[in-house]
Amino acid sequence: MYLQFYGLRDIPFSLTPDPRFLYFTESHREVMANLSYGIQYGKGLIVTTGEVGTGKTTMLRAMLTKLDRSVLCSYIFNPGLTVPDLYQQMGADFGLGHYTSKSDMLMKLGKMLMMRHSRGLRTVLIVDEAQGLSRELLEEIRLLLNYETYTEKQLQIIMVGQPELRQLLNNPDLRQLKQRISLRCEIKPLKVDEVPAYIRTRLKIAGASRLNLFNANAIALIFRASEGIPRLINNICDNALLTGYAMNAKTITPAIVSEITEALDLLSPMIEDDPRVVMESSPPALPVMSEQAEENPLARSPDPPSAEAPPPRRRSNAGARRRKSRHPDVPMLRQDQIETLRLKVISVTDGDHEVKDEIKAG
Repeated sequence: MYLQFYGLRDIPFSLTPDPRFLYFTESHREVMANLSYGIQYGKGLIVTTGEVGTGKTTMLRAMLTKLDRSVLCSYIFNPGLTVPDLYQQMGADFGLGHYTSKSDMLMKLGKMLMMRHSRGLRTVLIVDEAQGLSRELLEEIRLLLNYETYTEKQLQIIMVGQPELRQLLNNPDLRQLKQRISLRCEIKPLKVDEVPAYIRTRLKIAGASRLNLFNANAIALIFRASEGIPRLINNICDNALLTGYAMNAKTITPAIVSEITEALDLLSPMIEDDPRVVMESSPPALPVMSEQAEENPLARSPDPPSAEAPPPRRRSNAGARRRKSRHPDVPMLRQDQIETLRLKVISVTDGDHEVKDEIKAG
């Protein structure tokens, strides 16, 4: 809808993993270098992890487009397969033909790997969403690494998954598989200074005649809401362009981005930061006492100005009248009479003769 309005040829912020729009950051280049090196030199098992939406699948598809035709690949993207399903898909991708049993399939696979390796050809098994693999599949993957020569692995296996994959491989039951990992790499979210270039790159690939469709404040808000996750950036930008088209806005402003982030419920953080990193990067704590109070702790700070005190309430004599009405025969005593009685009570305790005199007088 908004392509003609903004002068675009393609949708620049699609959620599908299109390798054409892959933006190479430092971590992306590192991951691509590790994958290319591991496949070329037969390193065996390579593990790549990354947060949800950081572009792992896009990176895999970009790598597949750059591989030579001599490289034969089997791409597994469903971790919920059973062991027979895994071998069935591998047999179909590698062209092993019909087999009668698992052992028959493994024999055909071994002959094919040996033949290809003798010719200098590479065979790769790619497993996406590997954090969801069962223990049985992980054990089968470990056993597939036994196809090797004295110097190189005949089958290269790439496992790609979310950060939970690291936790899974740290399980003591999988220590044999973990020890076979030759290369590890991680795709990280975009940094704050990489988001503007990321947005402009995708606009340029989509054929935009004007690359400043998003102003600086809008891009800053996009980074804050997405935390540098490319998939969230694409979702926000796509909806922002649609909203801007509806509002006839030639430039996306922070107000439009704020409306989109609130509609997508992206105001809460998506990634839990490491508390140690947060503590190291947080500003120093503010002092809880002023310098003057620290110098003289006993000095009393002046009282803050308070509101004008209300006038004192006039005490009512209703209580005295009620007490008088209860005992009409008892006369009310004045203050000087009360003091005299107190003195007399104190003096009575001084001697018995005064007590007797008081009794007689009474």
